[in-house]
Amino acid sequence: MKLLYRIYQWLIAAPIFLVATILTAIITIIGCSIGKPEFWGYWPPHYWSRFCCLIAGVRVTVKGRENIDKNTSYVFTANHQGAFDIWSIYGYLNHNFIWMMKQELEKIFMVGWACKKAGNVYVDDQHIANIRHTIEEAEQQLKKGRSIVIFPEGSRTWDGKMIPFKRGAFMLAAEFRLPVVPITIDGSFKAMPRFSYNIRLTRITLTIHPPILPGENGFNTKKLMAECREAIESSLPDEDKGLSNEEIKIKD
Repeated sequence: MKLLYRIYQWLIAAPIFLVATILTAIITIIGCSIGKPEFWGYWPPHYWSRFCCLIAGVRVTVKGRENIDKNTSYVFTANHQGAFDIWSIYGYLNHNFIWMMKQELEKIFMVGWACKKAGNVYVDDQHIANIRHTIEEAEQQLKKGRSIVIFPEGSRTWDGKMIPFKRGAFMLAAEFRLPVVPITIDGSFKAMPRFSYNIRLTRITLTIHPPILPGENGFNTKKLMAECREAIESSLPDEDKGLSNEEIKIKD
């Protein structure tokens, strides 16, 4: 069975995925160039992501959808287990949003251009002026009623365990003064870990936690980071929780 699936993955699913990705990128680029990037930048990738999960045979279950309102803008923060995180959130969150993405992803053929046209924000944290520009770009999209998704770990885990959060993601979240919604992704590492391109048939669960609301003076960044991590970990098995920033300091 495993051998048959591997043959299917590389000889059938992979070529279909490649064609679907290029077509989606072209549709997104053309649509966003004509107008309404909040429509063309979200819906084609949304259905592309669902299609990718379908042809891969990976099922996605969503819990806690009642915790968010489709007419409200949020800052979503999620753990980053593997490549299927992208397809799971894009395809099954069912909430119009943009990504905050690493600068190097802009170099991906066609996809990087499509992501830029769609309004997704590339993060260049090497200089203060670039960070300010990132905030301004994101705020323009949020004013259009969209939300934003951030992976505060910054990159995918190598062993399935959560890695420490980067404070910068929460500084940006605090800057926007929007409700922050933690999302737990469970199962994506098993589906396709960072060190492999082979897919394993599994089920991924997205758990949408209740929003964390800003106070009168906005957010305390350190407290927000701890609350988000606690919420995300609450829906993960113990072996995937890892160490937080504070636990690492204590251990050192």
